[in-house]
Order: sequence, then structure tokens, then C-alpha cells
Amino acid sequence: MDNANFTDHFLIAMPKMTDPNFTGTLTYICDHGEQGALGVVVNRPIELNLESLFSQIGLDLINEHLRQEPVYYGGPVQVERGFVLHRPVGAWGSTLSVNDRVGLTTSKDILEATARNEGPTEILVTLGYAGWGPGQLEDEIKQNAWLSVPADPQVIFGYPAAARLNAAMQLLGIDLSMLSDEAGHA
Repeated sequence: MDNANFTDHFLIAMPKMTDPNFTGTLTYICDHGEQGALGVVVNRPIELNLESLFSQIGLDLINEHLRQEPVYYGGPVQVERGFVLHRPVGAWGSTLSVNDRVGLTTSKDILEATARNEGPTEILVTLGYAGWGPGQLEDEIKQNAWLSVPADPQVIFGYPAAARLNAAMQLLGIDLSMLSDEAGHA
């Protein structure tokens, strides 16, 4: 576990997760290494849609479908900054390639392209991100704060926000309602 790499994994908040920033969340880990980990919560929409966000930064979003898509709470770090999780990866100004299918971009060029209907085919926009210092994520997993499972981008881009946590649990073959915050004893 000390050498585990959770890049391109989902973190599923366990029932004992007491941090209100992460209670009931599904977090997608975009980068994990010696310096720590970075991810975005993908199942907590906020009361702001893409049309309003784009308007606030001076862009007119012409895609009717995207206009009503919610912006998401991505985590407690840099909540004033936008992070765009997307596929395909593409070639944007500031993109972290999670893998060959998914990227995380912080540069405005991706939003400008999306406004013109020239952006990635699938996007999820968050304000803020989740960050862990060196060894912190591994410690939290050892303490059973999180379950991890290799991610399937279809869970992020193919399911509504309310269904994503259960869809990720099903990747493990577990029903979330069957989890308890108490350890079992035989």
C-alpha cells in the first residue's frame, strides 16, 4: 500500500467519513505520487449552471444541452478556481493527462472552445479540488475513510450526479446501503 498509486481511481467516502467536505462523495484521483494526491469530487453539483459560469467569465455558451449542466464542488482547495475534467484529453494550455482518455484542465482556452462548441465532447466543471500531502491519502485509506476502485470514465460522464456513487460501488460489486460504519465481528 505504501507504493500504491491511486491515479485514475475513484475514492468512495465510507460511512465513517466525518469531514463534511467529503461526506457521501465520489472523488476522482487525477494525480498521485510522492508529492501527494490531487482529485476532484464528481458527484456534488452546486447551485450554479454552466451558462451562468460562462456568463460570469464573459463567454456565451451556445450549446443548449451544456447550458443547464451544473458546476460541481470539486473540493475544498482553491474553490474560486475552475477545473475541467474532460475527455478526450486534447491539447489545451494547461492540462494534466490522467491517462490517454481523461484530462484535467485549468486554462481558459478549454472553456472558450467549449463556448464555441469546439471543446471536448464530455466535460465536468468543478470549482476547487481535493488535495492530500505526501502519504496522507494512503493513511486515510488505511483508516478506512475511503474505498478505492479503478475508475471508469463512463461513471463520470454517463451517469447523473446522484447515480455516480452507486455506479462506482457497483464496480466493486458492493451495494452502498450494505456498508456500515462499524467493523463486523464473527
